[in-house]
Amino acid sequence: MMFEEKRKIRIGLGRGALLAVVAGAGSSVVPGSAAAQQAAAGTQEVVLEELSVVGEGRGAGNGPAGGFGVPRLKADGYLARDGVSATRTQTPLREVPQTVVVVPAQVLTDAAATRVDSALDLAGVGRANNFGGLGLSEFTIRGLATGEYYRNGFPINRGYPNSPDVASIERIEVLKGPSAFLYGRGDPGGTFNIVTKQPLAERSLWVGQQIGSFNAKRTTFDATGPLDAEGQVLARLTGAYENNGSFRDFVSSDRYYLAPVIAWKPTADTTVTLEGEVLSTAQPLDRGIVPINGNLRAVPRNRFLGEPGIPPMRNDNALGQLRIEHKIDPDWVVTAGAQVLGGNIQGYGVGVRGERISPSVVRRVSEYRDLTWSDIDLQLNLAGKFETGPFRHTLLMGLEYDSYRYREVFARSNVNDFPFGLDLLAPRYGQSLPPIAQPPVTNFLQDTQSIAGYVQDQIDITPRLHALVGVRIEDLSLVSTNYNAVPAGTVNPASRQATVATPRFGLVYDLTDTVSVYGNYAQSFRPNTGTDARGQPLPFQGGEGIEAGAKVVLLDGRLSVDAAVFDIRRTNVPTVESSGSANFVAAGEIRSRGFDLSVAGYLAPGWRVFGTYTYADAEVTRDRSIPVGTRLANVPTDSFAVQSVYEFQSGDLRGLGLGGGVTYVGARNAGTAAATFRLPEYTTVNLISYYWITPEVKLYLNVENLLDATYYDRAFQNLYATPGLPRAIMGGVAARF
Repeated sequence: MMFEEKRKIRIGLGRGALLAVVAGAGSSVVPGSAAAQQAAAGTQEVVLEELSVVGEGRGAGNGPAGGFGVPRLKADGYLARDGVSATRTQTPLREVPQTVVVVPAQVLTDAAATRVDSALDLAGVGRANNFGGLGLSEFTIRGLATGEYYRNGFPINRGYPNSPDVASIERIEVLKGPSAFLYGRGDPGGTFNIVTKQPLAERSLWVGQQIGSFNAKRTTFDATGPLDAEGQVLARLTGAYENNGSFRDFVSSDRYYLAPVIAWKPTADTTVTLEGEVLSTAQPLDRGIVPINGNLRAVPRNRFLGEPGIPPMRNDNALGQLRIEHKIDPDWVVTAGAQVLGGNIQGYGVGVRGERISPSVVRRVSEYRDLTWSDIDLQLNLAGKFETGPFRHTLLMGLEYDSYRYREVFARSNVNDFPFGLDLLAPRYGQSLPPIAQPPVTNFLQDTQSIAGYVQDQIDITPRLHALVGVRIEDLSLVSTNYNAVPAGTVNPASRQATVATPRFGLVYDLTDTVSVYGNYAQSFRPNTGTDARGQPLPFQGGEGIEAGAKVVLLDGRLSVDAAVFDIRRTNVPTVESSGSANFVAAGEIRSRGFDLSVAGYLAPGWRVFGTYTYADAEVTRDRSIPVGTRLANVPTDSFAVQSVYEFQSGDLRGLGLGGGVTYVGARNAGTAAATFRLPEYTTVNLISYYWITPEVKLYLNVENLLDATYYDRAFQNLYATPGLPRAIMGGVAARF
């Protein structure tokens, strides 16, 4: 039946959403609570005028906001019904032919999270290399390592930036499976997009103070409101400051974070947003411990393998985003935007080498790093709605240009001339640092340029059958200049260029009003980091994924349950040319197949729950040196995480929230090639409690790792294991003025 649908379409201020947020830094407002009722009346947003959409099929979904323009996205506590990251248009999650796990701000707030790691745990994302605690460099999704993630649709993990701070995060949308169609180069396991808080029309100021075990201290603020009497210019400023100790000996850190946003609405149809972020940290390079004869527990989890007194390494980052949106007519929207970012890690540290003086005495080296990166990303998108016969379309067309520059100098001392030993059981600190050897281990400049065009069509074939088809064509060139002495016969500078098409196709069928089934196929690619015998960059990696699943809504729409099976392959993985060779070729292949499950919503009024389970059979399927069937590093077969909180809705206990979380991670290899030890399985239990004294003041007290389990959450280079946090108490207060 044909019908005319008139509704408000909110066009957000970023590829992330323009969101209705009542609670600021360190705060939480539960739908239906006293705080929510008092605050809801003043929550407003910048919105475009009413749209009139003529179509056939359901009334919901697929608003014509393309690129980083997003209609209003709302989450009911832990439950999100719409998403934007998987399609760049507002789409009901049940109509997306892909697993999308949305982590709303409420999940972060309940957990008293300061970094995204805990949110990613709950979303089924595994932990991998974090650059000695200096950043979120690599993680795993569906059994495959990846390092690309995004902020409002723009790439932000180029180089080695700091781990994102939660102070400015409204939601995190985790996309499982290949996502190269929308975001370009990346890994086929998946990625995530951070949606940031945007300005509100109501003036408010939230201030939070958090203190905890191991001398942890964190102060946050969140201020928002109009800058002019007419309300055409809105602003928001979030920030955080930390001065932390650690359970690790001789390790402390500081952190400064500031994120301003200004949104200007010169006309009813146009919105201009300028958003920035500055993040600076300082802490020692600390990759964790190393085992003795494969036994991790032989070394105390607090043992520091570096040298006290070395100035901490600094990691300084800044970015700016400019986003412009204009409604052409009731059905079409054009968006344009640019992002500029840069960062630097510089300083000295101490590393452990694989060769040992004795089982308990390791050889160490003095290290120096100077890593600098910058990235410019330009995007242009056009999105709209139209019909062809009985079919209803939401079309997205876009262009993207990216220029990434990375400069690395890494040098260390000679381990043979200066063993610089440390006894793991009876360490003697205070040794003089050995001199840095020359030339550096690495000394190169890498320039990556890419230009891409893409088109996507979301088609309502019938009121119950929805298709998504699209393709991205990207031309990418990589030029690498090696400043060390170049061996004879190699090329300097070396370059590689390729044009890659990454298609995507998916179908969703609504069996009932509460159950939908889907299937999809997608591809991905990414440049390799190694070089061949002639110094040429290796051919690009390829990836492809197949997924089938079901999405179910239970308890009168209060609870969503998604389940999927997947089969993902990555080809052109670097492997040694032959046994004993130091040269690499792109000839390897790995595969991950398995099953995942996610749950989000309310079991009863006031009782919210969020969790995931993942089974991943991830292994090497072709290699010239690694046996077929070898499991991949940092990937457990089984992992599970759930968080649940109940807030009393009435009576004397109204405003009191009690709950907790459980995380289980199975055993993992410390390395893919010839793993020398395994990380044991672990289970951690967390407690959550808070109380709203008034709708504007909240007290909270959480306990992490209640049972004080000794665990190791990640390994690096088949050598290090990072110990997890012991039992820790974290408390705080958040107040609105």
